[in-house]
Amino acid sequence: MNISPLAGKPAESAPLVDIPKLLAAYSGEKPDPSVPSQRVSFGTSGHRGTSFNRSFNEDHILAITQAICLYRKNQGTEGPLFIGIDTHALSKPAYETAVEVLAANGVEVRLAMGDEFTPTPVISHAILTYNRDRKSGLADGIVITPSHNPPQDGGFKYNPSNGGPADTGVTGWIERKANEMLEAKLAGVKRMPFEKAAAAATTPRHDFFTGYVADLGNVLEMDVIKGSGLRIGIDPLGGAGVHYWGRIAEKYGLDLTVVSEVVDPTFRFMTLDWDGQIRMDPSSAYAMQRLIAMKDRFDLSAACDTDHDRHGIVTRSVGLMPPNHYLSVAISYLYKNRPRWPAAAAIGKTVVSTQMIDRIAAKIGRGLLEVPVGFKWFVGGLLDSSICFGGEESAGASFSRLDGKVWTTDKDGFIPCLLAAELTVRIGKDPGDCYRQFEKEFGVAVYDRVEAPATRAEKAILERLSPDQVKETELAGEKIVARQTRAPGNGAPIGGLKVSTQNGWFAARPSGTEEIYKIYAESFLGKDHLARIVDEAQKLVTAAISPGAKPATVPAPDDVARAEDNMRNEGDPN
Repeated sequence: MNISPLAGKPAESAPLVDIPKLLAAYSGEKPDPSVPSQRVSFGTSGHRGTSFNRSFNEDHILAITQAICLYRKNQGTEGPLFIGIDTHALSKPAYETAVEVLAANGVEVRLAMGDEFTPTPVISHAILTYNRDRKSGLADGIVITPSHNPPQDGGFKYNPSNGGPADTGVTGWIERKANEMLEAKLAGVKRMPFEKAAAAATTPRHDFFTGYVADLGNVLEMDVIKGSGLRIGIDPLGGAGVHYWGRIAEKYGLDLTVVSEVVDPTFRFMTLDWDGQIRMDPSSAYAMQRLIAMKDRFDLSAACDTDHDRHGIVTRSVGLMPPNHYLSVAISYLYKNRPRWPAAAAIGKTVVSTQMIDRIAAKIGRGLLEVPVGFKWFVGGLLDSSICFGGEESAGASFSRLDGKVWTTDKDGFIPCLLAAELTVRIGKDPGDCYRQFEKEFGVAVYDRVEAPATRAEKAILERLSPDQVKETELAGEKIVARQTRAPGNGAPIGGLKVSTQNGWFAARPSGTEEIYKIYAESFLGKDHLARIVDEAQKLVTAAISPGAKPATVPAPDDVARAEDNMRNEGDPN
């Protein structure tokens, strides 16, 4: 990654998105379905794009919502559909478009009281709460959010009756139907004016606040935090949870300060991410300069991304924790301090998450469910409690209730932030100090992600690689112990390649949106060893996908890591 000279600087040092122009393009620009980038495309987290390049426009939302109505009918889903939005500028018009279609199709839609923003985990929680003990008339949901993406982006996700992100079978069906409707100039799409739709008998208001906030005491030991004297600072980053944190503090008597409730669709209050863009990523030291500045103001500080399904934790001991570090601490604490969790419940992790989790799992005697990238792979395990924790290296996680039953099947940013407070009080040291103890016991892990160029054809080859195509027997001086193109936990394709040794590994996956592939790598033998892994990984992948080609140069991971490290604890030194 080439770090922008603007990284970590105030967002106002770069051009801000023109909101009126963005909204005008939403309704005024029409996508051309013959152009691949303008078709409906569901990635790991729904359909995303921007109205500026005709990848997220009114026609997309009309077609996708009608396709969801057809899917619900085919599946016999007759309960209410819970719908939520985040604070991105395109979310509100997309919400209104979706409600127009849902109401015209006679779908019972539950809208938030007071047109409040609704976080992703709150929608998942509402679906599961409604469906508990039901066999028919099941509910499902839609969340309109591009997650932590830049301000010009929009996103649209469907969560079926299991409460989690729809799997590829579901999204593939919806995607095909939606594109057929785009090609047919929206023939078959039903719609009514928003004012009529919002006032329809099938469109009642729902109190999302009370149901979610009141239930938090069943997933966390809130009484442990209450009265502890722990001072907590929360930055909602102008996201969908902006008004939830105050309710949580009031309900449970927490010494919790919400440092800002400003909602601004330009997100001008942010600092710029590594590439000079505005991105509400709570794991990025560049984007989280405001949060890092809170390190000494509170005992513990935390933030969530725009739809509140990701978390960022700042401790006095280490500053902003890398997601892999906090996931490791959370897993160790939870499996030791949740006596009602099933003894056989495993730990869920993605193939690109830290190997520190493997070492912790072995120490505490828990199994691992290692799955491809995407939280949808954890849904079944969280539902039946065969796993009680599912986490991604990108700072997304959810875990079971105190009694071991399902909480949410989508990522929840609230509960990891509050868990950091619970464990700090119980253990007497913050998560940063806990992770330092792991390093003494299990070794120091260094981790990074870099990018390398790849053509569309090369990306397709990488996605379909066979382990037999990797002929090398060593990686960075160590014997290769595993070559994987399928996740060991469920046998699903990982969409790339993972190669492991005793003290290191890399995974290479093609980007779905750019002409690059991404290399995730980790070493327990230091930064020099990590640099060797990354270098050899690129050579190995290039040989497999483009024999005879010369690998392009990627930045040394220690250079990128050093820049991140400088930002995490002290903030921008300039």
